[in-house]
Amino acid sequence: MYTIETTLKINALKLLKYSLILTISIVGIVLVGLNISDTSNIQTSVKPEVFAEVIKKEFPIKIKDSLKKLPLRITDEIKPISEIKNKQLDSLLNAEINANPVWKSLVAKKMMSVAIVDLSDDTNFKYAGINDQHMMYAASLPKIAILLAAMDAIENKELAYTKEIKKDLRLMISKSNNQASTRMIDRLGYDKIEAVLRAPKHKFYDEEVGGGLWVGKRYAAGGKRHPEPLKGLSHAATTMQVCSFYYQLALGNLISTDASREMLKIMRKPGLHHKFVNTLIRIAPKAEIYRKSGSWKNYHSDSALVWGPNRKYIIVALIDDAFGEQIIRNLIKPIEKVLKKSKKLSKEE
Repeated sequence: MYTIETTLKINALKLLKYSLILTISIVGIVLVGLNISDTSNIQTSVKPEVFAEVIKKEFPIKIKDSLKKLPLRITDEIKPISEIKNKQLDSLLNAEINANPVWKSLVAKKMMSVAIVDLSDDTNFKYAGINDQHMMYAASLPKIAILLAAMDAIENKELAYTKEIKKDLRLMISKSNNQASTRMIDRLGYDKIEAVLRAPKHKFYDEEVGGGLWVGKRYAAGGKRHPEPLKGLSHAATTMQVCSFYYQLALGNLISTDASREMLKIMRKPGLHHKFVNTLIRIAPKAEIYRKSGSWKNYHSDSALVWGPNRKYIIVALIDDAFGEQIIRNLIKPIEKVLKKSKKLSKEE
């Protein structure tokens, strides 16, 4: 069995071979000095249509099967996350989570929230969630809101994208550095962060759907608080709105395509290998992971956009439990089981 590298080398050699054949044929035409306008006189060893068929036959790797680069640009019209909710996927997710007695108990007490987005079919994205509009304390996960507000300020020339800013954004996301996060909050201000989160284009915080993403306190001991209005939380999230963040990011819809691309670079290759990442680097070493997590006391959260040859999905979890970190690690395999079942059922329909 060939490795991917070997297959690519073989295909490259084949392409070179047939390119040479076509080139020689064209050179032959020129050398003979045929009247190009009289196409009936042209005799080539490989006609263009034959060449196309050969290429099609010799190169089994199809474009639709290759790994597309993020961000995707499927359409300028991005459906809201609520409009891609899928009943079948939702049912499968609920059944899988509730099959675990501990998870079922946490879900019933609204101490556990999980949401997923299946991105495997770019003509039919699917969303599902449990307690997904239940806002919880999310520790460092809402630092993605600071990243978003910073990119908005940079795009609108309210903030210069200096080396120091870029370094702080990377430290804030990759290492979850509190000092870098606090510096970014001080540069932006709470009003700017709130305005971006409430903006009509994204609505990452909306009282009508249980709140959402919020940053209302520096990641430091002191400083003024700016709590969200529903529950008075300083660092909050719902799994639905975090999924919406990653969903729009993947489609290049956050601020702009260029801003989305830059945010993806910052969120790629997480520096902390716990929770979701602990499992993903073992079972999907070739997948790209774009990620932000958080932990404080019993509150554990994680979020990831997983993008690999056989894995294209978003997963978010918020848990209020002493064993939350381990629970989050253990979620990956059941969630992938749900996604596989959903694909299989969709093919059978």
